[in-house]
Amino acid sequence: MSTTTLLPNDTDISLDDYCVFGLATCFLKDDGEFHQVRVIEPIPSAALEAICKGIPTSYELACAKSIGEILTGETLTKTAEFPDDAQFCDNFTERTLAAVRTYQTRPDAKSLIPLGTVKKDLNFSLEKKRVLNAVNVVKVEDNVKQHSHTHQVL
Repeated sequence: MSTTTLLPNDTDISLDDYCVFGLATCFLKDDGEFHQVRVIEPIPSAALEAICKGIPTSYELACAKSIGEILTGETLTKTAEFPDDAQFCDNFTERTLAAVRTYQTRPDAKSLIPLGTVKKDLNFSLEKKRVLNAVNVVKVEDNVKQHSHTHQVL
């Protein structure tokens, strides 16, 4: 087993560490219209457990790989499970390292998708769109008015 570390500051993570990568269907909003994009992103263990229990998800598939198959130095490698039009998510390396740590602390989650396999029987749904570039604009009307006695001791 290799003990090659991915980054000098991350000595707790090696290229052989387990991680699940998903193909998500997301949307970009441009001038009031939505454009569909397919995104490859790491799935943390808690999210994987929920997805495997059947909650609706934007993931079309999830595959378990060692991170060395996807991350090689500074280069990201798209494997055969992912279509050509799919793109890697923002902050992919950082998010992958964070997801790997979730599998290190919860090793029982690795049994949901064995290393090297792909799970396609997910409850895929686009009912709730994942908008990647959504901007949350807070207005004065959004403030909740509190009763005048809320912070008083009576």
